[in-house]
Amino acid sequence: MRLIIAFFILIMPLQAYAEELVNKDDSLTLERCIEIALQKHPSAVAAKHTITVNQNRVGEAMSNYYPQISSISGYNQYWDSGTTYDNYSTALSLNQNIYDFGKTASQVNIQKFNLNSVQADFENTSVQIIFNVRQAYYGLLETKRNRDVAQETVMQFDQHLKQAKGFYQAGTRAKFDVTRAEVDLSNAKLSLIKAENALRLAKVSLNNAIGLPYAPDYRIEDNLDFAKYALPLEEAIEQAYNNRADLQSLLAKKKAAEESIELAKKGYYPTLSGSASYTWVNEDMSSQKGWKVGASFTIPLFSGFLTTYQVQEYEANLKVLNANEELLRQSIFLDIQQAYLNLREAEERISNTQLTVKQAQENLDLVNGRYMAGIGNPIEVTDAQVSYSNAKTAYNQALYDYKIAQASIVKAIGEK
Repeated sequence: MRLIIAFFILIMPLQAYAEELVNKDDSLTLERCIEIALQKHPSAVAAKHTITVNQNRVGEAMSNYYPQISSISGYNQYWDSGTTYDNYSTALSLNQNIYDFGKTASQVNIQKFNLNSVQADFENTSVQIIFNVRQAYYGLLETKRNRDVAQETVMQFDQHLKQAKGFYQAGTRAKFDVTRAEVDLSNAKLSLIKAENALRLAKVSLNNAIGLPYAPDYRIEDNLDFAKYALPLEEAIEQAYNNRADLQSLLAKKKAAEESIELAKKGYYPTLSGSASYTWVNEDMSSQKGWKVGASFTIPLFSGFLTTYQVQEYEANLKVLNANEELLRQSIFLDIQQAYLNLREAEERISNTQLTVKQAQENLDLVNGRYMAGIGNPIEVTDAQVSYSNAKTAYNQALYDYKIAQASIVKAIGEK
């Protein structure tokens, strides 16, 4: 009991948080679900903060352009021949990088390229979140339609059971008809239980996709109907190479790697810096103060081949990124081709299953009519009803597959 109470205490704040965005019995469109996900999904939130991290790293790199000012104060007390002496000191120092052969500029450029990369990563994360929401949204619509099919099947078999009982009581049908109808109804009810659970699981998946696992019960608008996607394959591939955020992120990383090579090479060059300080020291009745101004020119003579190894490391890293770019371009081409093939196949199945549903409906009506006229048998009724239910389920599956293939193309292109 205590565990149950603790559980509700933990989830109540989360439910209240979710209800700020979604109210009970709201009707959500796909666009609204995407909007919520981009705002609240943990992946989107993490990606946004990663951008902030890299923005500050740019500032950190730029800090070397500015003077470094520090202040040091101290107090000492010591004894000599029974006499106590107090010593106070204060120092103010300033150090300024004067010229480092572009090292600071390269460091700033590297961080800017890294910032461009994580900004592209944020866009890529957004595209993935949107695809996940679409997949879960259409999945919920499919399971809802399948649940409706299961409910309709239960109603049909229940009606058939009533007919069989009526015929049996009238003496026109055997007990077998009633038993067969009862078995069919039981199987239909089991299928409905599975369909109801699949619907609940699909709702959980959508809640997770939008980043609100404790969202109150809501409804979604049905947009699973067929709408032809008309973008040509060649144009989609071209757009993908221009728009894909993960590709743009990789290109930014390549620029950062190229700049890192230049920065490593500058390890061979000297640096020039200046410094200034003011010191005040007070010791009992006497005091001293004064300024110090100077400059230093540091020349790297030998660093254990550190610079050489760093240059070779960054050059190898650039080659890795070049290979990854080619791999990603091939993957993009493959993703789009697969999505288009799946789209075409699903479109063909939609037209085929539409016809199958129509034929199965006509066959079911014919079989039911034969049974009512006393010339049919219960096995025909069972087969016809199962065929009709399967045809509608296959049609729902084809609609879902077409929507997912379309969403996959949009994702592969890199569009939101």
